[in-house]
Amino acid sequence: MDQLTFLVGQSSQLQGGKIMQLKRTLLALTVGVAAVFSFQAKAVTIEVAYPYSALFDTTFQRMMPLFKKAHPDIEVKFRATYDNYEDAANTILREAVANKLPDVTLQGLNRQALFVEKGIAKSLEPFIAKEKNFSKDGYHKAMLDLGTFNGKVYGLPFSVSLPVGYYNMDAFKKAGITSHPKTWDDVVAYCDKLRKVGYDNPLFWGWNVTGNWFFQALLWSQGTPIIKNGKVNFDGPEGLKALETMKKLFRGCKMKNLKAGDAGKPFNAGKVAMFFWSTSAVGAIERAKGDFVMETGLYPGMGSPPKGLPAGGNSAMFVSTSKDPARIEAAWKFLKFITSGVGAAQVAETTGYMPPNKAANEMLDEFYKKNPNKLTAVKQAGLLRDWIAYPGDKGLAITQVIYDMLESIVTGESDDMKELQAEMVAEVSAMLPK
Repeated sequence: MDQLTFLVGQSSQLQGGKIMQLKRTLLALTVGVAAVFSFQAKAVTIEVAYPYSALFDTTFQRMMPLFKKAHPDIEVKFRATYDNYEDAANTILREAVANKLPDVTLQGLNRQALFVEKGIAKSLEPFIAKEKNFSKDGYHKAMLDLGTFNGKVYGLPFSVSLPVGYYNMDAFKKAGITSHPKTWDDVVAYCDKLRKVGYDNPLFWGWNVTGNWFFQALLWSQGTPIIKNGKVNFDGPEGLKALETMKKLFRGCKMKNLKAGDAGKPFNAGKVAMFFWSTSAVGAIERAKGDFVMETGLYPGMGSPPKGLPAGGNSAMFVSTSKDPARIEAAWKFLKFITSGVGAAQVAETTGYMPPNKAANEMLDEFYKKNPNKLTAVKQAGLLRDWIAYPGDKGLAITQVIYDMLESIVTGESDDMKELQAEMVAEVSAMLPK
């Protein structure tokens, strides 16, 4: 073979090699493109709605990158946030009629039964049955009981709260106050001291928290539920004492009537020295408050420590009407993730809610040591009692009736608490199922 023939042969082999290499590259690209389209085809979009933008927007901003990393094939579309739990309940009721339900909704713990009764919420038992280590993942009985109806789990708690006190310790120091109040009489006495040093409006007490929560807190403080055996249970001395306590606070502290959404602003600005609200707001207040030392404290009692307090918060419920197995499975994965130890830890760190999932507790030991204001509610965990919803189709209307009557104490329109109690008992009793 001469040199020219040899070189031509080598050139042909090289060209052939390049062609083969090009084919392999094109094949790889084709496979890659196919994989991209395959991934896009498998990607599932679910729709989710939650309440209280000011509380939970930060939580989901922290949580979603973690969820996306764990489930890159699931897209989550968030609907407009609910203003509060009443708005959340009314929205879902309307969407059920219009057949426009999301896949997952976060609803107040006291509203879950409504959606179970109306067949809107779907049982989570089929999903739980497929989980191998559900209890080991932190889903303990006490947690599941909060969302269990007729022996079946319909909701997994996303957040649990209790009422606490928020105190401006700089204002306390200025007024010569050296400790957190233990009773409501202490609170009134503190108001007198605070007014003397320039705090004209020293208190806001959250009578207007969703679901008549603080009225229930005064009743549970005496060991009394607001409804018992389907009937009014605030018609006795405990109910009257609750109303009289509210009047004492509002009159004794000259409390202004603020909307729920604005209630924390004067405290953040340093104008209100004592703010009684849900522990859920700790994170938001810490981010928004002015330059003063803030401490949270145990909820005061009515002459003695509270015997119980209503468990606030919300639960994640599956309300999807989709028939697509992939979408249904994706919704379950999301619901489980946000209520898992990882999800519960994110909720506790960004808000002030207590983590209902036990697995989160191990993750939060060091966090609570560095954030004692968020530990206060955890210290009260033994006081957790049911946040009671009013039974029947008029449950939401009853909430509004009680709200309006409590507001009449704040405005000064009602001054005779026995008379107000009788009126409230009569109206609510007429609206309850017979």
